[in-house]
Amino acid sequence: MLDSLPKPVSLNNPVIQRLPNGLTIIAEQMPVDAVNLNLWFKVGSALESDEINGMAHFLEHMIFKGTPRLASGEFERLIEERGAVTNAATSQEYTHYYITSAPSDFAHLTPLQLEVVLNASIPDEAFERERMVVLEEIRRSDDNPRRRTFYRAMETGFESLPYRRPVLGPTYVIEQLKSQQMRTFHDTWYQPNSMTAVAVGNLPTKQLIDIVADSFEQTYTVKNYQESLPKESLIELTPEAPFTDIVRREYEDNTLQQARLIMMWRVPGLIDLHETYTLDVLSVILGQGKLSRLFRDLREDRGLVTRISASNMTQEIQGVFYISSQLVSENIPKVERLIIEHLQQIQIESVTEAELNRIRTQVSNRFIFGNERPSDRANLYGYYYSQLGDLEPALTYPNTIQSLTKTDIQLAAQKYLKTDAYGITIVKPNH
Repeated sequence: MLDSLPKPVSLNNPVIQRLPNGLTIIAEQMPVDAVNLNLWFKVGSALESDEINGMAHFLEHMIFKGTPRLASGEFERLIEERGAVTNAATSQEYTHYYITSAPSDFAHLTPLQLEVVLNASIPDEAFERERMVVLEEIRRSDDNPRRRTFYRAMETGFESLPYRRPVLGPTYVIEQLKSQQMRTFHDTWYQPNSMTAVAVGNLPTKQLIDIVADSFEQTYTVKNYQESLPKESLIELTPEAPFTDIVRREYEDNTLQQARLIMMWRVPGLIDLHETYTLDVLSVILGQGKLSRLFRDLREDRGLVTRISASNMTQEIQGVFYISSQLVSENIPKVERLIIEHLQQIQIESVTEAELNRIRTQVSNRFIFGNERPSDRANLYGYYYSQLGDLEPALTYPNTIQSLTKTDIQLAAQKYLKTDAYGITIVKPNH
């Protein structure tokens, strides 16, 4: 059975080159008439102290406000003239910027992308204007019931790790940040040894690497950052102990029509990668898709929830196994009990071979489908290498999942998903 499954590793053939200056370039030729450049920096909100929480995301905004060589808005104009697209994203542990262009434009646009990212001016006046934009983004996020519920759940899931905080940061911190703090933050973290540049598309691999390396040399100037950030601005992360009992927190939210029930367990992160694989499979079996156990039982058969899902949320230091449901308040005790019964059943009997085979096939096919565009591969490579310094886990993930046994799944459920120790967040409508 397993021998007939696709072998996705053969789809990928990336080349990794580390330059003497510390920059890592990953490149791969792909016969699609586009090239994606992804610039990954190993810095996000998890590395911020409470005093500067939100800085990494705020900086992402300011990157596009001009450099000594490019006026604010000029980068976007030059990109649009070539029909290319660009965007950026900030997370807990990374920030990345990307551009997709025609192969013929790649050599022209790559220096521009590196220029705005590496040489951001962060002028005072633009900083004050953009502060208002970020504050409005925070306000909109706070007004979003789904995000409010998620943030409350993460505060239950983590007592001290910064994963409990929103990436955007709180209003009172953003209001007091200074432009010089941001320039220092940029000089400290936007360095070649914290950076992974990924280029995937229809140019020879050597040409992709040469273009990125030459563009970097054109744009990067060495910064004196050894004394940039005061030590109190940085934090060291240590995994939190698993829950030892049930930590229950309840809220009311008058914007909700139905209640939310979220159950969470602290589980291994990327630093203990192999332990996360079985939890990934468990999350699919329990609560991803219409064939999952919780969906079939609690929604389809019993009608106790209108939505239910499970996910294994993996951060670098520690992850959370997260089961979320939407339901009427009266059903909360019964749904919580039934979820626990499902976990106990897996801990006692494991899963079925049919379920495991379904997951194996899904993972293989999704890996293939997720490799179809240059941007897909650039994201895959950039994420894994920036976080782990290694591409092997990305490329072997499907085969690793296919090698898991029912016993592996059962042991992971027993070890990590304790039925008498977890965090639970309940949010009820107050009408």
